[in-house]
Amino acid sequence: MEITEAGRPLTWLSATWGVTRLVLLLFVFKVLVFPGPDVTTDVSSIYQGWYDVLRTGSFPRTDVTWQYPPAAALAILSPALLPFLGYAQAFFVLAFLADLAVLLLLLNAGRRPGRSLRGAGVWVAGVPLLGPTVYARYDVMVTAVAVAALLAGARHPRLMGALTGFAALLKVWPVLLLAGAVRRRAWAAAAATAAAVAAVFALAMPGAFAFLTFQRDRGTEVESLGALVFHVARQFGWQGQVLLNYGSVEFLGPYVPVVSDLALGLTALALGWLLLWRLSAKRLAAHTLAEAALTAALLFTVTSRVISPQYLVWLVGLAAVCLCSRASRMTGPAVLVLAAAFVTVLEFPVFFADVVNSTPLGVGLLFLRNGLLLTAALSAAVRLWRSTVPKSTPAPAPGHPTRTGETARTFS
Repeated sequence: MEITEAGRPLTWLSATWGVTRLVLLLFVFKVLVFPGPDVTTDVSSIYQGWYDVLRTGSFPRTDVTWQYPPAAALAILSPALLPFLGYAQAFFVLAFLADLAVLLLLLNAGRRPGRSLRGAGVWVAGVPLLGPTVYARYDVMVTAVAVAALLAGARHPRLMGALTGFAALLKVWPVLLLAGAVRRRAWAAAAATAAAVAAVFALAMPGAFAFLTFQRDRGTEVESLGALVFHVARQFGWQGQVLLNYGSVEFLGPYVPVVSDLALGLTALALGWLLLWRLSAKRLAAHTLAEAALTAALLFTVTSRVISPQYLVWLVGLAAVCLCSRASRMTGPAVLVLAAAFVTVLEFPVFFADVVNSTPLGVGLLFLRNGLLLTAALSAAVRLWRSTVPKSTPAPAPGHPTRTGETARTFS
């Protein structure tokens, strides 16, 4: 059958997705060996250990590495859906299916009038850039729910809110999807869903909210923006340590609490800027919902005490949703996110030993990756402000008319 001109991009995207995902599966199933430490051990040891506890009807309350909201138990227990496979193998297959679900959502959205397949292209390219880590963490499952929520947002605010509330109880960050939502129906549905799911877990399983204490006690992880201070300080004799702490590799020693507190302060400033933007924004279009979500996620990622490699899965997914709209101004930040994804796979797992030991290579990769993310965050913030805030409104950056044919009436 002859392939039409219009069908060629779809064929190319599908073929590229199939080839790249087959390679990822070969890596996580260990048919091929990916350089660096084995990223699948989190599934085969940590996740499976949690699975054994969760099956008894209780959360792992004494395990400080359990730092996730209660609905995360569903992701950890999900391999039980494939009892004919071992735990790790079933998890990898389900992660693959979540990846496929995101692709199908983006392809469906991209073929509508006024939309673009660029979003699907970002997802097809971005996931393999991160390597097998994507299939060895449950973040791709959360991202699938978040993408579905954003794509539903313009026409179905209640569905968007319900999906967002559920996703936030899978892994807190999807609450940022509401940054640009203006309809009370979306907020109400999110709050009602989150409250209902939380109540069910609190009543059914002891220890549903123990994760709040464990998150509070986190330090400065070696891949974060703040960690660069200590990577450089080690070159001049800083007497701290790098240890496995609360489930991640963190810096411990002099001034670490100060840097951690500064990171929290920067997160508070990011929240303040988002509130200022929300109060100042007047020109709201359907695609603003996704652009606000991407901007918020970038700001909170770069100011976090932890920037784990799987965080990039969220950013790639949100960038992909943005570029589903032809009117989106987030092409630049999306390209920066893709570049950061490629550098991320180099710093973890390929050269993670260099990162932990603060070698010039390791520190250089972190400066580059975190610099790309910081640039993407600032660029997204400026673009979001300029496209939504009138010139007459006092602002940190000048504005210009938004470039869209979509109306604010459809905005969630």
